[in-house]
Order: sequence, then structure tokens, then C-alpha cells
Amino acid sequence: MKNMLEMIEFQITTIEEKENSTLYRIQIKVPMEMGWIERMKWICEDNERRFAYPLSHTENDDVFACFEGEVELSTKALYHHYFSFEANGEFIYFKKRNQEKTHEITKEEMWKMSSGFSVPSWAKGKIMYHIFVDRFCKGENYALKPMPNREIYSSWDDEMRVGPDTDGNWNVDFYGGNLKGIYQKLDYIQSLGVSILYLSPVVWSQSNHRYDTSDYETVDPYAGTNQDLKNLCDAAHQKGMRVILDAVFNHTGNDSKYFNEYEHFDELGAFQSQESKYYSFFRKYISNNQTFFDYWWGMPNLPVCDGSSKDWQDYIYGEGGIIDLWFSLGIDGLRLDVADELSDEFIEGIHRAVKRNKEDGFILGEVWKNPMRMNRSYLESGKGMHSVMNYPLMDALFRYFKYKDVPKLSEVIRNFQREYPVQTIHSLMNFTSTHDMTRVINLLGTKHFSFTTEWAWDLHQDLEWQKNTTLSEEEYQRGKEVYKTLVAALTFFPGNLSIFYGDEVGVQGFGNLCNRKPYPWGKEDLELLLFFQKMGYLRKMEPFLETADFQLLDINTEYMMFLRKNRKEEALMVFNRSSHDVSITLPSTYQNAKPLLILKDSTKEYLPSHGALVLKK
Repeated sequence: MKNMLEMIEFQITTIEEKENSTLYRIQIKVPMEMGWIERMKWICEDNERRFAYPLSHTENDDVFACFEGEVELSTKALYHHYFSFEANGEFIYFKKRNQEKTHEITKEEMWKMSSGFSVPSWAKGKIMYHIFVDRFCKGENYALKPMPNREIYSSWDDEMRVGPDTDGNWNVDFYGGNLKGIYQKLDYIQSLGVSILYLSPVVWSQSNHRYDTSDYETVDPYAGTNQDLKNLCDAAHQKGMRVILDAVFNHTGNDSKYFNEYEHFDELGAFQSQESKYYSFFRKYISNNQTFFDYWWGMPNLPVCDGSSKDWQDYIYGEGGIIDLWFSLGIDGLRLDVADELSDEFIEGIHRAVKRNKEDGFILGEVWKNPMRMNRSYLESGKGMHSVMNYPLMDALFRYFKYKDVPKLSEVIRNFQREYPVQTIHSLMNFTSTHDMTRVINLLGTKHFSFTTEWAWDLHQDLEWQKNTTLSEEEYQRGKEVYKTLVAALTFFPGNLSIFYGDEVGVQGFGNLCNRKPYPWGKEDLELLLFFQKMGYLRKMEPFLETADFQLLDINTEYMMFLRKNRKEEALMVFNRSSHDVSITLPSTYQNAKPLLILKDSTKEYLPSHGALVLKK
């Protein structure tokens, strides 16, 4: 029976794509040697229900009995499916062709498919470079003009302030990193194997991080001009890179032309009057018969926008709106800030606007938890986001490399393989660090973290401690050794390896303010830089990794071993997370495989401390 199950063939082909559904032809061929075959069904389920579609017998050839049927599926990012039939009275389920099932089939035992949902090929399995614009590079001969409530550092080497200024204002200190600076460093960025530039917000805002927008229509004067953004996108495209822009649509700044609390703008703002054309942009609540504006997490500088407001929707994603403007300047995609706080309706409107501008536009969401478990449709519907920042995996990987947390990593890998759409898996943002967390080299090099915190990078120390604490040379070297093994593993994981600017040269930072130091031009850790460049080269030289399947072979407190493979190519990866040598046993088919990566004199029999070995058949 096993050999005959392995002979089964099936095919799902698209007949017609409609606005909100797709018509498919399902075909399956079963060896007639299995006996009299009847009651052939294709079983498909989404998160809500399971469907059974009968398939009709069409013909027999010399070997197979052939069945087929037509099925119309609504647009969704994820369906699970399998077949069932009777052969000589025996009821058979199968996913893998060497499996026979007589119990209720689980999702792990089903195939996955999407209907009407796809991720642009340029956003799968690439290397991304995440730039906090004010701190990356200041373009040559670019002087900053004084502006109210802004402090300008006189030198790129000035010590960064952590915390508020003397007037109590946070994040108003600027080094002047700008779009022209990024333009001038494109060759450097490309040397890392980067195909995707992800820029933190660049539009006019009231802080250096620019997550508190003042004017969506204009690039912040300290970052450049709208033309500078267009020039950067054009230059990046010429080098084969795409550009993703951070989009903050959940809230604006209170010092904005929309809210205008301080009357710095000529237009009448929502804070000033209900007669403002922007009044409907903001969410309110009523208490004791009074109307109040809602503020994000209670922060008085961040009034929340009303995603259900038709005026706000039209302004952001209507024709001629902000998304149209940004794409006219050459961007290729959006990263949606706090995406899980945007409504499904709003995200689907963004999706329509992105597709209207670029058929292969990409939408990445900031979602910290498993998006498939949040009772939301912003990913599962197939009409919202394409992918998310991969916080669960990165948390699990950091815990594994720092604390030997095998169960956590095993569970997270199992969950995304079972629950995420395949194309989303290949486009997940697997980051080294982000602007919201401690630099990972600090996390791995020091003992100032706890296994019991919600996230591996959480700190309980205050800002003063964060500002004054750095790694000793011994801690830095220890952290770097572990960090290189972690980055090597990330290089071969499914998804996009995202490098937070400066992580590739050893920039340090405890906490989510000290992690935003200026890039240390001329003071880089060149050994680490060369390592990142090597990883980028390896990733680009093996394009099959962009969409190859992932199979975890072994994970324990010493090492993890996994496969990446498609129908034509296959590679084996082993990474030692421990500080001692470990013996390994490779699958017999890899004894004569050629090495793609040897880290720290690793061999096919053992891995030294934090060693790694990647072999390709």
C-alpha cells in the first residue's frame, strides 16, 4: 500500500480569477492496483469551517483512475486541504504520499494553499536593511536650519541624549541623517547583499523617530525633500533594490497641521475647533457628557485617528490620497506601524491603494504576536497585509541562543509552519534588532536580562542605567561570537533577514532609546562587517533559499539542524549554540555534500563552540 500511495498524483490549477474568489480545477490520479476506488473527495478548510467537494471519475489509463472537479474558493491567504476516498472498503487520508491515516487528520497532516493571495517575489527570502533615518548618514554639504523645539548636534560624534530635554520634550535631538546620506551609501548597503531598503518614517514629524506625523504630504526638512525620496528610490531601483516606507496611520502628532494643538500651523486643527476639516480624522470618547480625544496609550502627544472615518480613509488611501502620493515618489511597499491597532477594513483599503499603484506592492505589518491567532482578518483574508515582523520567532531564537530554551523555539517553528500562509513564511521580517529593542549583541553578551520577561530583550533598568552601561571588551567578544552563529542561522531561515543599521558593525545599545546611536562611520568592527558581507553573498548565491521548504531535523540544548529544499536543490544546516564542542551525526546522504559555510573549523563530525556547518548536495 505504501508504494501505491507514493504513486498518487494531484494537481490544482486556476481556471478563472474573479474579484473576490478563484475558480479551480482539482485533479487526482490514483493507482488502480489499490482496488475499486470510490467516494473521492477533496477536503478543504479555513479557520471557520471545513468543506468536502466530491470529485467525479473521468477516465482510467493504463495505471491510474482519474478524478476531477471544479471548486470556487473565496480569496484567503490560507486554506488547509487533503483528499479522502475508499479503496476496497478502506478509508484513506493522506498528505505525504507515504502516509496512511485512519484517524482525524490534523493541520500538520494537510497541505496548505492560498486563493487569490500572493506575495511579490522581490519580497521573499531577501536581505533587508532597516534604517533609522536620522542616525544613519548625513549627506554631504547638508546644513540643518534651526526649527522650533529641535536640538541639532554640532557633530556626528556628539554623545546622544537619552531622555527629555530641559523643557521636558522627548526625542527632539537630531544628528541630521537624511535621504541624501542614504543615497550616498547605497554601494555600502548593496555590499551586504541587501535587496530591500526599509526606511523609518521620513515625513514631517515632531520628533527624531518621526512616528508622530505633522504632515504626511511632505518629507521632514531634516530628512530632505520629496524629490530626495524620489531620487533615492530611483537610484535604489537601478541597483536592484526595492524601498519600503514606514507608514504611521494609527495616530498623528499633536503638533501637526491636523491636530494643531500649539497653533504652529496656519490651518485650523481638530484640537482648535470642531469646524476644522480635520476634526473627523480623530477618535473621541464621551465621559460625563463631555467629548474627549483619544490618545495612543494615553500619551498626550499622540492623538488616535479614527479608522472608521470616511474622511480619514479617503485622505490616506482614497484616490489622490497619501498612499498614491508616496508611491508616485517611487516607493515599493509599506511597513504598517502598530498594524494590529488598525481595523481590518482600513488595512484592506490600504491594500487596494497599494495594488492600484503597484501590482507587486508589498505590505508588511508590525504585529508582535502570532497574527493567525488574533481573531483578525488582516492577514488571513488575503486582502490585507502580506506579511509581518517576526517577533515570536526572533524572541524564541534569542532565548534559544542565550538560555537553551528548546521548547520555546520548537513550539514557535511548529506554529508558523502549521498556521502561516506559505508565502507569508517566505516574506517574514526576521530581524537582528529593531528601533524598539535592545541591540542583540548586548542581549547576548551580558547577564542583565531575565529568562522570565515577556520578551527576551526586555529590561527593567532605568534610562540612566541604560545610558551609562556598555559591554566590557570581554562581554563584547562573547556576545559577538554567539551573535555570529545566530546571524548565520538567520541567513538560512525562511523569510527576509533584516539588518538594523549598525548591527553589522557592532553598534551597541541597551533599551529602545540607547539603541539609536549614529552609525559609527570610520569606527566599524570590520571583522563583523566582513562576516555580514559574507552571509549576504551566500544568501544571494543560493536563490533557491528564497522559497525553499523548511524542515527541522533536530533541536537540543547544544545544536539545531534543519533542511531547506525544493524539488531540485537541498541544503543542510547545523548550528552550535553552546560554548563547547559537540559531536553531530549527519544524514547519510550528506556525507559527500559540499560545504557552503564552515564557521570556526566545523567538520561533518563535530562543531566547535558556536560553530556552524552548511552543506549542499
